Amino acid sequence: MRRYTYIFGAVCATAALTLSACGTGDHAGTAAPPGYTDVRNILQRLTTADGAPGALLEVRDTHGRTVLTSGVANIGTHAPMAGDSRFRIGSMTKMFVATVVLQLVSEQRVALDAPVEQYLPAVIRGNGYDGHGITVRQLLQHTSGLPDYLDDMTPEQILKDSLGHHDPLELVNTALAHPLLFPPGTGWSYSNTNYLLAGMLIEHVTGRPYGEEVDQRIIQPLALHDTSVPGDAPSIPGDHPQGYAKQGNADPLDLTEFNPSIAGSAGSMISSATDLNQFLSSLMNGRLLPQPELQAMMTTRPTGDSSNDAYGLGLQSTPLPCGGLYWGHDGGIMGFQTLGATTPDGRTATIMVNLYPGENPTQDTDIRTALATALCETSPSKPKP
Repeated sequence: MRRYTYIFGAVCATAALTLSACGTGDHAGTAAPPGYTDVRNILQRLTTADGAPGALLEVRDTHGRTVLTSGVANIGTHAPMAGDSRFRIGSMTKMFVATVVLQLVSEQRVALDAPVEQYLPAVIRGNGYDGHGITVRQLLQHTSGLPDYLDDMTPEQILKDSLGHHDPLELVNTALAHPLLFPPGTGWSYSNTNYLLAGMLIEHVTGRPYGEEVDQRIIQPLALHDTSVPGDAPSIPGDHPQGYAKQGNADPLDLTEFNPSIAGSAGSMISSATDLNQFLSSLMNGRLLPQPELQAMMTTRPTGDSSNDAYGLGLQSTPLPCGGLYWGHDGGIMGFQTLGATTPDGRTATIMVNLYPGENPTQDTDIRTALATALCETSPSKPKP
């Protein structure tokens, strides 16, 4: 949940702790395409030194689609990671929610610089809070100063009632019991509370739950057959890996099934690498948002981290080592860590590992490096694989 992620051709699966790829496009075949050597090596490192059971990366460029996998989907059965796997996407959900809010902006049903109080009266109140002083834009950009409700929760606490429903207003009130982090608009701090409120805003404005709006406005028009907003459903539908967590020397804990309402509109969605790449491509090419709203989404402010990330409205930018930026989001939710991004010239990639939280801090770095390396290998300035 916290930030640190058309179909053609075949998909691939690999044996445990091995790598293969599937080239697609006009000349799909069973042999792995050349290239992506560095990406393969990073995926292998994720599933060995970093400790993740399995990893999956799909990259698209003008030549088609390539899927790379490493490791296993299930520790017990040693089933290989499948290239068409579905998985929980954590905070990559925020891109979908922000897109719906910006569609409502384009329809003149929401104003970005209007106070949240206008849409959610009396929700941000008490303990020094005032919804009149926080705008919709500040929610989407994490400049509201609102604390993160997850700061009060550990995975152990969540798993004590793993199938229980969590009401978003109750989760918001958990955050509001703490002081404001800074006056709204004067700083930046990532907070899942902002996107619970964004989901509540969508429901207030449209009269329908945010999940229904995501489905009607994004999932169905783009034919994202692997993507869903699960509500309280604890299972992942379709072919999927098990999701694990590991701390210290303890055995990996299977966290595949739990009630995702704990994440809600901040991070509960399920998707696949193929669907996420399609969503990212459609977002950037203007299929989902008019130009003014897309430009607003891509107007960023620095996050202050060492990677020089900058955050827009549910979309972050990161410099590429081969030049330029990629645009996307990462995600971490119990059992899965993800990252997906696209470039202005249409290169797109998504990576998933089925371990979160993990025991090795290099997992974060290697996920980012794998995605950036894949995007650079398909860069027009580089030889095509």
